[in-house]
Amino acid sequence: MIADREFVWREWCAFLRWKRIRHCIRIRENTRIEDELVRDLFTTLQPGEVRTLFERTWVYGGWMHVVITLSPIGDRVIVASDLPVLDVLNTYRLRWAIESAFSSLKSRGLNLEATHMTAPARISRLFGLLCIALAWMTRVGAQRTATHAPRRDKRGRAVVSVTRIGWQILTQAARWGGDDFWDCLRLLGMPFPTASTSVSRSVRC
Repeated sequence: MIADREFVWREWCAFLRWKRIRHCIRIRENTRIEDELVRDLFTTLQPGEVRTLFERTWVYGGWMHVVITLSPIGDRVIVASDLPVLDVLNTYRLRWAIESAFSSLKSRGLNLEATHMTAPARISRLFGLLCIALAWMTRVGAQRTATHAPRRDKRGRAVVSVTRIGWQILTQAARWGGDDFWDCLRLLGMPFPTASTSVSRSVRC
């Protein structure tokens, strides 16, 4: 299970351990570890660096690895997990993909919450259709960004997301038809481009 800081408390972590559910949770900076606040650990950390405590430590009633990194904009990301230490941050990063997907399905994209449906079966079908639409938009956007690098801001982040780029292309293709629409339709049945191999970063204690 992957969760953010607002879902963390001792009873919840105890329940996860009781059910033998592996978890990877971002913890608050005021969390105490061995009589020390985690915000006081590795104070010389630089953006992009990753540090971890040498051994598992007692967090919220259980033994977990604690991994700390600094984002490019200076935010400290502190994650506690019962996973192997090298898997902690890679697992937690999956949360951002989940958050982005739900954001695109709701007010920032397909407006799922605007429906007035109440029948569970109908909502389930609608949700399935929106997931297909979201995958289609993302696939079209990925195809475009594979050949046309998106514009980035001063922090190095894309100004427009891959999904938004796909939505813009699909909107025009569906409106005007022609070969552009059929090209987009063919992409729906094709796998995503292979992600480039990233350079792994070492984890220091």
